[in-house]
Amino acid sequence: MLDDPKALSEAINQVMPFGKYAGRKLIFLPEPYLVWFYSNGFPEGKLGKQLALMYEIKLNGLEKMLKPLIR
Repeated sequence: MLDDPKALSEAINQVMPFGKYAGRKLIFLPEPYLVWFYSNGFPEGKLGKQLALMYEIKLNGLEKMLKPLIR
């Protein structure tokens, strides 16, 4: 996903569909929430892959670099 700019932009702009942060773009989810998913398992499918990507982005401090992709 990191090597596909369209998929990266799509993941960053995906809106969380459920839970405490429903309606928030994935890039704006707090790191502890993503760590919880990492520890307990990401959901199946595309959303799970996008959340795992957001976890890696936050873990490595890359979110500021990706802000230009936010729509």
